[in-house]
Amino acid sequence: MATSKRSKGKNEKPISLGSRRELFIDDYLIEDLQRVELRLQKPVPRNVAIDHNVPWEGNTCCYHTVFQDGKLFRMYYRGTHYDPGGHSTKRQVVCYAESRDGINWERPDVGLVNYQGSTRNNVIWEGYGSHNFTPFRDPNPKCREGEQYKALGSHGRALYAFKSADGIHWELLRKDPVITEGAFDSQNLAFWDPLRECYVDYHRHSVYIDGQRTRHIMTCTSKDFRKWTKPKFIDFGDAPLEHLYTNAVTPYYRAPHIYMGFPKRFVPERSMYGHEHNGMSDAVYMTSRDGLRFKRWTEALVRPGLQPERWENRNNMTAWGILETANDLPSAPKELSIFTTEGYYRGDGCRLRRFTVRADGFVSANAPLRDGELLTRTLTFEGNQLSLNVATSAAGSVRVEIQEENGKAIKGFVLRDADEIYGDELDRRVTWKGSGDVSSLAGKPVRLRFVLSDADLYSLQFVATPA
Repeated sequence: MATSKRSKGKNEKPISLGSRRELFIDDYLIEDLQRVELRLQKPVPRNVAIDHNVPWEGNTCCYHTVFQDGKLFRMYYRGTHYDPGGHSTKRQVVCYAESRDGINWERPDVGLVNYQGSTRNNVIWEGYGSHNFTPFRDPNPKCREGEQYKALGSHGRALYAFKSADGIHWELLRKDPVITEGAFDSQNLAFWDPLRECYVDYHRHSVYIDGQRTRHIMTCTSKDFRKWTKPKFIDFGDAPLEHLYTNAVTPYYRAPHIYMGFPKRFVPERSMYGHEHNGMSDAVYMTSRDGLRFKRWTEALVRPGLQPERWENRNNMTAWGILETANDLPSAPKELSIFTTEGYYRGDGCRLRRFTVRADGFVSANAPLRDGELLTRTLTFEGNQLSLNVATSAAGSVRVEIQEENGKAIKGFVLRDADEIYGDELDRRVTWKGSGDVSSLAGKPVRLRFVLSDADLYSLQFVATPA
């Protein structure tokens, strides 16, 4: 809705922002909207990152994981192929690729697994967990030696934990499974959350309502990656129950207190091209501030689009991970890359395609040329300047007023003194009559009033700059 107003409790405490970045991906900061809506943005399709056309991969490669590890970008995925004539799937192996820029990927010969008489391949693991092996680099400061990389993978109806010192050579962390409540026939993942100081898992399970099964997502936590809490289903609030095939939940690196998820939504009753297995999919988007309650957008983040092969069963699966990569435009700042599958079940090999969005750019507070307004809840901050990630048209603008808790404009920060902002920047400083110094208001309860015209507001952050 373009206009909304939330009820405010009489004893509602100000939001303590400190100096963290906040994104307009939900109504957490928002008190009132007038002719402004939160709009889901659409990632732009780019290059094919990797074509799974080598003998040990094939047309059912999936469950990709991508992350940056120092100057190196790493990718892990399942290698396998489905033969529609024989209705059979060849052996499943874990494959590895790497990149120096997150855009162009190569398969190193790791020499670990014999495939059809040769170890000249990029296969790093075969056995338990090969179906959906999902690794990560562990930043836990108390991480044990030899466990700098960890992974989850399923075998039977259980999840097993794995460890590695270098991300290439893997072994079971323990012989017994670590999580047993779930279905697990999906990409099940875990990561270290430094803010919560625990490992966090998200995995597949199902709920049954009136005898109908729906694919759902559970979560649990651990202090040591060995003993895990009892899993709970995550909460989607008012969003309708839909089949979510994967979850791809990750802390957003520019605002790690916010989790972002990119489930593959599965619509089992639809089929366009008569594949032997019914169903089609798209990529959706969700966010959380506590790891349990998620805002899930019901419209697609990535639609199947104009490629017929993306309308076939089990395509459009988003890889786990968000990468910061160079922009295709030579003078533009770095952007975010996500990756989704296409060509699943088709030909000799499916593909992983890269998509891009601007930094913080999955959702914006959007207003038409006719002015709209966004009023925040009461908040406190640290720092001496206000920075915005914002984009306008040539005719559009943004102006900011700072108010007291009761809504009265603060002298020196009233709307008529606000310098008009226009342009497209990730870090635009707000000024009033040429001055951006807000240090006199630091620590005090204030509200921000944004007047937007043909503009998108993505995020804000109070920052400390030298005097």
